[in-house]
Amino acid sequence: MDQRLTDLHSWVERAFVQLGIDLAPDWRLTPVSGDASFRRYFRVHSHNMTWIAVDAPPATEDSAQFVAIARAWAPLDIHVPRIHACDLKHGFMLQSDLGDTLYLDVLNEHNAPELYGKALVSLSHIQQCRTLERGVELPHYDREMLSTEMEIFRQWFIEQLLGLVLSDAEQELLDQLFEELADSALAQPQVCVHRDFHSRNLLLSRERTPGVIDFQGAVIGPVTYDLVSLLRDCYIRWPDDLVYGLMARFGQSLVSAGMIDGYNEEIFRTWFDLMGMQRHLKAVGIFARLKLRDGKPAYLADIPRTLGYIFQVAGQYPQLDRVNTWLKKRVVPAMKTTGHFDPADLQRWLRG
Repeated sequence: MDQRLTDLHSWVERAFVQLGIDLAPDWRLTPVSGDASFRRYFRVHSHNMTWIAVDAPPATEDSAQFVAIARAWAPLDIHVPRIHACDLKHGFMLQSDLGDTLYLDVLNEHNAPELYGKALVSLSHIQQCRTLERGVELPHYDREMLSTEMEIFRQWFIEQLLGLVLSDAEQELLDQLFEELADSALAQPQVCVHRDFHSRNLLLSRERTPGVIDFQGAVIGPVTYDLVSLLRDCYIRWPDDLVYGLMARFGQSLVSAGMIDGYNEEIFRTWFDLMGMQRHLKAVGIFARLKLRDGKPAYLADIPRTLGYIFQVAGQYPQLDRVNTWLKKRVVPAMKTTGHFDPADLQRWLRG
């Protein structure tokens, strides 16, 4: 048992004493599947009941933000974990257990409309949050943050994973693309954004579906960001008629909620598509970084699907023709030579 796990075990015992909850003599911690961060999750088993204990090293994880957002969102009818106890100095938390059945585990063509419908209701509630405890405001998803995220694509995927040395013209092409995508994001109405609202962070919960987790990075940002995260998911792909149908339904609901002045299909769809391209560029870069920096190669399997969304959008907008051509002539051939990707996946997702 590593030292942090030993410390977490002792802290859980003390937390239950302070909460006045009896721990069974044979209580135990069992690992729960983690995520792409340095957080670790453990299920506390005692007297046929369960809780979630979290080990979030303070050097890398912002538990204070997580706690503040959880407490701000719960009154908005968003099913987030209840924080029973926390030790921000050491990065330990004790939360309610929302279960372990991810949306990704159960989604299919039959239940997708219902489950996504419930998720969109939760999203509409998330977008109403503006402040945290004591009037603290969420940070803004500004141009610097948007651009920094897209640079992960250039640095970690293009240069590090694929080993491409870009010409001045190629560098300028990416600079112009990043600028256009940031412009589109900042032109949208700005609302509360989860930033990772997708099938691996939504739970089919025993109490109320969906349970919402992994929201510590929430910001004030573009109205379509979480929507495209959900519907253009890096881990599961749906037909365009379902995606754009749900997009339109949500966009129209924003009018009645007073979040936007009116719904224009062409404008909203452009926001949605370009926002998706920004997010997917970031995601491809993060998946490459997880492999190269963090020793987590499993995420490489999600790159072809995610890059496929980028191809799709680049092929739909004339102003992105040069980007589309560059992806086909430079990026795809490089992907084929790395040995990191399944040729069948490349064929399936990167048809352009």
